[in-house]
Amino acid sequence: MSAVAAADPDTADGARAPCDAWRAGAIGVDVMLAAHASGEALDELRRARLASLLRSALTRSSIYRDWLGTRDPQRVALAELPIAQKAALMARFDEWIADPQITLQAVRRHTADPSRVGEPFLGRYTVWESSGSSGEPGLFVQDEHAMAVYDALEALRRPMLRPLDRLFDPWGWSERLVFVGASGGHYASTVTIERLRRMNPTAAGRTTSLSFLQPMAHLVAQLDKLAPTILATYPSLAVLLAREHAAGRLHAAPREIWTGGEMLSAEAAAHVGQAFGCPVIDSYGASECLALASSCALGALHLNTDWVILESVDAQGRAVPPGSAGATTLLTNLANHVQPIIRYDLGDRVTFGPRRCACGSNLPVVQVQGRSDDTLRFAGGGRCSVDIVPLAISTVLEEEGGLFDFQLRQTSERELVLSSPSGTALLRRARSALARFLAAQGASGVRIRCSAEDGQRAASGKLKRIVACDARGVRS
Repeated sequence: MSAVAAADPDTADGARAPCDAWRAGAIGVDVMLAAHASGEALDELRRARLASLLRSALTRSSIYRDWLGTRDPQRVALAELPIAQKAALMARFDEWIADPQITLQAVRRHTADPSRVGEPFLGRYTVWESSGSSGEPGLFVQDEHAMAVYDALEALRRPMLRPLDRLFDPWGWSERLVFVGASGGHYASTVTIERLRRMNPTAAGRTTSLSFLQPMAHLVAQLDKLAPTILATYPSLAVLLAREHAAGRLHAAPREIWTGGEMLSAEAAAHVGQAFGCPVIDSYGASECLALASSCALGALHLNTDWVILESVDAQGRAVPPGSAGATTLLTNLANHVQPIIRYDLGDRVTFGPRRCACGSNLPVVQVQGRSDDTLRFAGGGRCSVDIVPLAISTVLEEEGGLFDFQLRQTSERELVLSSPSGTALLRRARSALARFLAAQGASGVRIRCSAEDGQRAASGKLKRIVACDARGVRS
């Protein structure tokens, strides 16, 4: 037991990530069988798991007792239930959680300590925070059952791209995995990597996290030194790293690239794969449910409908047909009972494929229009330009600036407009943090103007957080 765990009641065992081998094995078998199940069998699984989740929510979560009332979990139709919003749930966090030992104050204390990333909360829960991309940061608690489901879905639904390597190294002992992302906070991806390191100390030395907040030259040098066989990162950063590789500045040659956290277009996947000469595997997840969908060998994203229900709905909350994109998506997470996620407004736009995938899976194909923020390009020293990925900018504004409700619009290579109704003091703090970060990246002399107004919304009504301009200074 670590010194922190011994001194603080929030953590019963800080040295080991919670893992039940029997539970994990049983869920792994279930996930493998469901991948080949018929559509009718998947429907039955989903109905049974939804009824179990609703019974648990009615019994253990007072906010859901209020919302669900006297409805029968066995008979109620999902579309009859209210739509849940993050802000309303977070405002009643202690009533939302199904374990009375878990309080908002205790969870916030846990996530405020960067040394606890990946450390179990109360000895049996995994905790992470959302980035606040919708303007409302969230805190999410996962029980051991949910984590075992996520682990199985991530491991067993990912296509086997190098079967010969797996034949001679079935446990992946020779792999070197490097994750490049927001490595400082209690974000889902960072917590997951650290949790894996804690669960398997023998592989910890071959699993590394690198911060995407460092200048590109430093990141490239670290990647070359680590020589990952598997590189996991966000699509926007994968595109920039592909450019560095094509230009001969990055020599690391991963055998697989895993992307997630943003929308990956077919063109971007082809570009990255061609530059590195290796396959690109995409996945779709969220802080509210880590493993929503995984790509098959043909590159299509398949929704894990045995553990996830997604409803694509219009602005009035009505279901839209396959082949059409809704205004938003409602998530029901069937795996996590300690913090029920039922008809939760995820904010993404999802289109269900009208036909079965040619790969043969009965799991439905989805196309996701999630985060679509822009990579910003600035004038650097000499003739060089500096590209900054949107998630890095969001991380700086949120973690250092304390600003979650914002829009950053680029009007030229040396001017930005930071808009937020959050108040003058917070805007100035965020502007200072962003200016320091840009200067450290080599983009010095960028003027940042502040505006107390709400940002400019797209035609869909959604607020795009980071908006770039083209070569003429016109916003894209």
